[in-house]
Amino acid sequence: MFESLSERLERSFKILKGEGKITEINVAETLKDVRKALLDADVNYKTAKQFTETVKEVAMGQNVIKSIKPSQLMVKIAHDELAKLMGETAVDINTKGNPAIILMSGLQGSGKTTFSGKLANMLKTKRNKKPLLVACDVYRPAAIEQIKVLGEQINVPVYSEDDNKNPVQIAQNGIKHAKTYGYDVVIVDTAGRLAVDEEMMNEIENIKKAINPQEILFVVDSMTGQDAVNTAKEFNDRLDFDGVILTKLDGDTRGGAAISIRSVVNKPIKFVGTGEKMDAIDVFHPQRMADRILGMGDIRSLVERAQEQFDEEESRKLQKKIAKNTFNFNDFLAQIQQIKKMGNIKDLASMIPGLGKAIKDIDIDDNAFKGIEAIIHSMTPAERENPDIINGSRRKRIADGSGTSVAEVNRILKQFEETKKAMHYMYANKGKRFGRR
Repeated sequence: MFESLSERLERSFKILKGEGKITEINVAETLKDVRKALLDADVNYKTAKQFTETVKEVAMGQNVIKSIKPSQLMVKIAHDELAKLMGETAVDINTKGNPAIILMSGLQGSGKTTFSGKLANMLKTKRNKKPLLVACDVYRPAAIEQIKVLGEQINVPVYSEDDNKNPVQIAQNGIKHAKTYGYDVVIVDTAGRLAVDEEMMNEIENIKKAINPQEILFVVDSMTGQDAVNTAKEFNDRLDFDGVILTKLDGDTRGGAAISIRSVVNKPIKFVGTGEKMDAIDVFHPQRMADRILGMGDIRSLVERAQEQFDEEESRKLQKKIAKNTFNFNDFLAQIQQIKKMGNIKDLASMIPGLGKAIKDIDIDDNAFKGIEAIIHSMTPAERENPDIINGSRRKRIADGSGTSVAEVNRILKQFEETKKAMHYMYANKGKRFGRR
C-alpha cells in the first residue's frame, strides 16, 4: 500500500538531512519535491498545493530544538497535516434505527456488492447486529445471485424479488421484511453503471427518498485515483452521502484517492477494503494511514487484528514478550499461523515499521510463509528459543534440513532480528511519538 509514494516522500525529506536549521530555501526545495510526489500519486492538484503551503507555513513558524533534526521536524509536520487532510479521527457509521438502513452507492466494478457483504459480516460478528442484505441491483447479470452467494458465506439472509424490476419497491419491501422478522440493520445494495449517468442517479435518489436511510455510503475503487475523487464529487452533489468506502486498498494504489477525497467532498472515509476475504474490512484511521504513507508502519492496526485472533491471555503473553525483547522463533511461528487468518499478508507485513520498504518488490502470495516455516521447523528447540546461538555450521544444517540455502537462512535471521527490534522499539515508545503522552 502506497509503496511508491512512501519512497518518494522519504527521498524528499532527505533533502533536509545534514541541514542545521529550517530555512525558507531548503523548505521550498523539499516541498517542491513533496508536491511532485503527491501529484504523481494522483492526488488532486488543489489538495497537493494547499497541503504543501500549509506545511511550509507551519514549518517556518517552528523553532528547531537541538535534539530534533530539521528533517525529523518536517516529517512530524507532514504527518500531522496529512492526518488532518484525511479527517484526523475515525468516523463510525450510524446503526441507530429500527431498523437502521444503510444505502450503498457507487459505480459498477467498485466492489459495492462485495463490500455490502463485508459490512454485514462485520456488523454481525463484531457488533452483535442482526443484518439483512437487500438486493436492488436488477440490471447487472448475476448480481442477485452474487449477493446471495455472499450471504450464504457469512450466514446473513438476503431479501430479493427475482421477478421484480422496480428497485424502489424491492427496497421498501425489504425494510418491511426486516421489521417483521426482527432484523436491526438493513443494507441496501443498489445498481451501478460503468460511468455516472442521469438514469442511475435518478434511480438511487428515488430509493433514498423512499426509504430515508440513516446512512448513505459511497463505495469507490481506490485504484482509480483522481477519477475516484471526481466520481465521489458527482455522487455527493446528488446524494449528499455520509461517508466513503475505499476498496482494493491492498492493490497497487498510488494513494491519491485516500489523500484527496476528504478535502474535495468534505465527507469522511469510514472503511477500507483490504482484500478479497469477507473479513478484509478495516475502519479508516487517518492518523494510522498517515503513519503508513510516511513509511512508519501501523503497529496499532496490526495489534488490533492480532487481538481478533488471540484471546486476552495470548495477547498479554505476546505483549510481555515484546516488552522484554524476548520474542523468539517459537513465538514467530505461532504468529505466522495467526497471520494467515488475518488477511492480505503483504499488507500486514507493511504495518511493521521498516518492513514495508524491504518487501515492496517481493511478490507475496498465500504460500509466502512456507519457506520460513520450513526453516523454523529445521531449527532445534534451543535455536528457536535463542536465535543468537545459530552459528555458521547450524545455519548450514538448517538450510539443508529445510531445502533452502544458507543465504536464505541468513536473510530470515536478519529480518527476524530487525522485526524484533522494531516491535520492541515501538512498544517501548508508545504514547511518546511526536511528543504525545
